[in-house]
Amino acid sequence: MKNNTLKAGIMNIRFLTSKKFRGLILLFGVAFIVGCGSGGDKEKVPEVSIDMDEINQELFDNISDAKQIFYSLPSPLETAMLVRSAGAEYDEELLNPVDNAGKYTGQRKLALNLGIYTCDLSFASLYDQTQASISYMNAAKRMADGLGILDAIDDRTIERLEENVNNREVLLDIVSETFMNSSSFLEENDRPAIAAIVLVGGWMEGLYIATELVNKGTFEGNKLVERITDQKLSINIVIKLLEENQDNSDVAGILTEVNELKAIFDKITVETSEIEASYDEETNVTTLKSQTSSSMSPEIFAELSEKVKSLRNTYIL
Repeated sequence: MKNNTLKAGIMNIRFLTSKKFRGLILLFGVAFIVGCGSGGDKEKVPEVSIDMDEINQELFDNISDAKQIFYSLPSPLETAMLVRSAGAEYDEELLNPVDNAGKYTGQRKLALNLGIYTCDLSFASLYDQTQASISYMNAAKRMADGLGILDAIDDRTIERLEENVNNREVLLDIVSETFMNSSSFLEENDRPAIAAIVLVGGWMEGLYIATELVNKGTFEGNKLVERITDQKLSINIVIKLLEENQDNSDVAGILTEVNELKAIFDKITVETSEIEASYDEETNVTTLKSQTSSSMSPEIFAELSEKVKSLRNTYIL
């Protein structure tokens, strides 16, 4: 049983914008804690309960373009943080070797591996692997250059990374900027299909690393298994994003593959209680809480893990 919380600041949660929907998606899709500054009227916010089925439906009703859906999902850096928060250790053997960067051609491979290398860069940076971080930034730059993403990862970005290899906070800022700059360039230049493929590459890599790091001997109550189970909601958002761009043949092929993965996620039972809001007058923060229970058997996990590994390995070939 998990207790998920979202520090939402002072807001009238009867009027949820698409940005606040994204906060709830992060809450239930990846169990990630998002902190926002408090302010404004300090009037006490009443307790409410929210029907998650209504939220999910309203989310998709209100999100009409790929750009908004794109930002509903965790970035590669957020995914790496989730894995680390579950107590997993760094294993460079799981990452896509930087030597592979020279063999990728075509928009599908370049986009998938921009996402994959950005995810690997996030893991290396978060675990203070300084030389690996520089290598993966260069690999990501090579993918971005191949896609014609001008200035998303320029020489100055590499220099900043090298200058701050011992400053994790700055390093992580650079990694986050790299991902956002790449996706923003693609969206602003009418290339949402490529942006979608980049996202899938990063999301799949994070899922692959997470499944490979699970200690099968401590499956019950394993926090990493819980994080993986949370992706049952995230995969629905991934599919929605791909469906928005399925007129692109590369996206259409990836959509078929992700739907195969969804069929396994659908075997997992997840039950979430109503959300309750509690207000702390001292901190001026409203906290949304819910209880989530899920059931994923070792057999389903083994099937899921094998499918993720198979798809990921085709992406890096």
